[in-house]
Amino acid sequence: MNVPCQYGETTCTRFQLYQTQISYYFPNQCRKQSKNMGAHPIPQLTVVTLMFLPTIIQSHPSTYSTISVTDFGATGDGKHYDTSAIQSAIDTCHNSTTKPCYVTFPPGTYLTATVFLKSNVVLNIPKGSAILGGTKLEDYPKAWDRWYVILAENASDVGITGGGVVDGQGSEFVVKFDKRKNVMVSWNQTGACWGDECRPRLVGFLDSTNVRVWNVTLTQPAYWCLHIVRCENTSIHDVSIYGDFYTPNNDGIDIEDSNNTLITRCHIDTGDDALCPKTYTSPLHNLTATNCWIRTKSSAIKLGSASWFEFKNLVFDNITIVDSHRGLGFQIRDGGNVSDITVSNINISTRYYDPSWWGRAEPIYVTTCPRDSNSAEGSISNVNFINITANSENGIFLSGSKGGLLRNLRFINMNLTYKRWTNYVGGLVDYRPGCQGLVNHSAAGIIMEHIDGLDVENVNMRWFDGRTVQWDNPLDFTPSTVNNISLLNFHSGFYSQ
Repeated sequence: MNVPCQYGETTCTRFQLYQTQISYYFPNQCRKQSKNMGAHPIPQLTVVTLMFLPTIIQSHPSTYSTISVTDFGATGDGKHYDTSAIQSAIDTCHNSTTKPCYVTFPPGTYLTATVFLKSNVVLNIPKGSAILGGTKLEDYPKAWDRWYVILAENASDVGITGGGVVDGQGSEFVVKFDKRKNVMVSWNQTGACWGDECRPRLVGFLDSTNVRVWNVTLTQPAYWCLHIVRCENTSIHDVSIYGDFYTPNNDGIDIEDSNNTLITRCHIDTGDDALCPKTYTSPLHNLTATNCWIRTKSSAIKLGSASWFEFKNLVFDNITIVDSHRGLGFQIRDGGNVSDITVSNINISTRYYDPSWWGRAEPIYVTTCPRDSNSAEGSISNVNFINITANSENGIFLSGSKGGLLRNLRFINMNLTYKRWTNYVGGLVDYRPGCQGLVNHSAAGIIMEHIDGLDVENVNMRWFDGRTVQWDNPLDFTPSTVNNISLLNFHSGFYSQ
């Protein structure tokens, strides 16, 4: 259905996610002048139209073929490797004349080394069935960047579904269980890779198109869980992700250098970052995430920190963030620019965890400091935070850099409640990775540096009249680095329970 131009759109087919109060601010025009920022226009809200959705989001097609892994000798006993049988079923399915072709897994547990998913093939893992990833180095390809339990490369019209489980056996990679942070196996001693994050990921789609992952549980990854790399037209919906809450680097969904991505109705409960767009080799455009529930010891939503190229046209809507170390994070460290981002209808609860995890309980964290002296400075502009409710142990941190200013940020309709309830020490700001690291700084409702253009409208900041009494500064900034701030209906005050 074609609709009139609205909040940044031209005539288009709108995906029905944005019937929110965004339209209140942009009712009849695409762009208008801000009343509160002088010559600075309100940033244009570019809504991702996602016209590719009819292609990739659909029920079972009217005609498709089905092949069972047990027809190729899979035992499903969880003890003997079924890799060869699963791969044979995939290869046969790929060569089927009827497309798409579904590879099915009768009830059982199927232990496997890496299996390679191919075009026009969907893995159908029903309830009562599980794919179990191997835990030995020889279970994975020689190249470390192909270490996945399930891997699709250069594939099209490919996916995973069924209601069952893909299990990475992450606990088998723990060297020492620690309530602060687990110590993990690293296969770097073999020379296969370097660093302390040398473990297999769970599911990866690389250089693929029309990817769909839906109605499946991904659990216990040893490293990143679901990895989307240089893909076009990806749909991830009704997916549950469970990672060990004490394990580092077990990210929920990492979207890397990919365009036209939809994530909706997902439940993510993990130790490290939950939704994490990154840019290593090319820009990332048109990502929408909506109707999700998240808990993490790191950032619930994090752009970066890998950020060599542009992020543009991202929408995060109707997301609940629970007991996380950081809510909405922009961690731009490598010179890439971020623009045209809408964050709306978000309910956030953030708290302190051990400082070995990045984050200081910030509900919103927007930073551009360069990773090191050799890194370029990226900028962040035209970002809109609308209808945000936060209950947090710390305030908002907005920190640009001299060559990477934060420009044209907007806070509209926000309720911020600050209260301490854990016993972790406060009084630090977190610039990690790189930059200045952890720095002593008294807490505040909003800390600002290196900003040009901030609109604050209908924002209510409440301070619990108790342990927060020693950090009751609503706004903390140095005027020489912060310009063009507008406050309209901004309130700050104590409250008592």
